[in-house]
Amino acid sequence: MYSRFQLGLKYFQYYLTASSGRGHGIHSPFVFDFITKILNDKNDHDDYEKVESLRKRLLHDKSVLDIEDFGAGSSSAGPGKREVTSVARHAVKSKKFGQLLYRIVKNYQPKTIIELGTSLGVTTSYLALANSASNLFTLEGAPELANVARQNFKDLQLENVKLVEGNFDHTLPAILYHLSAVDFAFVDGNHRREPTENYFHWLLAKSNSNSIFIFDDIHWSSEMEQAWNHIKDHIAVRCSIDLFFMGIIFFRHEFKEKQHFKIRW
Repeated sequence: MYSRFQLGLKYFQYYLTASSGRGHGIHSPFVFDFITKILNDKNDHDDYEKVESLRKRLLHDKSVLDIEDFGAGSSSAGPGKREVTSVARHAVKSKKFGQLLYRIVKNYQPKTIIELGTSLGVTTSYLALANSASNLFTLEGAPELANVARQNFKDLQLENVKLVEGNFDHTLPAILYHLSAVDFAFVDGNHRREPTENYFHWLLAKSNSNSIFIFDDIHWSSEMEQAWNHIKDHIAVRCSIDLFFMGIIFFRHEFKEKQHFKIRW
């Protein structure tokens, strides 16, 4: 994991080389539309308030959880005893990125969604509400986090979510075996190179031209940067967007040549 100083330097270098978040100079119609209609959508969707109300409640929850971690964890959350408020503050995707994921799913309406790393279920809720007709499988390794997430899904009346507990190395292949395709995947779990690359390849076997895979914390460490480079350079990937804190890949056949974008947002 990079130190805050190292991450700051990384971001400065990224900022100098990334394109404007307004879409200027982007020649791909698909990417231009993605930037202008999804990335920069400022509309206040009704579902936002439902999830942010959940977040506010969790931020005031002093309940103590005994968290088991099968991987490298997230940038701020590790194993051990943690209050729910601490997990909500440090290990849950921000409002900005949670709502971006919502807009992506809302726009493209993927039928089958996989999320690796449920945590408290905040991001899962955004994904589920964006397409209530989807089949959403969310995977969590820590049983006590999974229990909190289940209650949150019940409170929000999310009926399209199936939460699966256990080590991703076991649960993800088992789920994929029964699926014909994965239309959308959000990987926010084991922050190490080899597992991340493995998840990509397992998911890739179920991808199609319209699939969208998103990887969190792609600049979190040297290992994650190596994993991101491996993923975006894969022959099946036709387009990638680097938002620094998150990387998005597309497989669309309309891209005759591979395209990579760094976008300030």
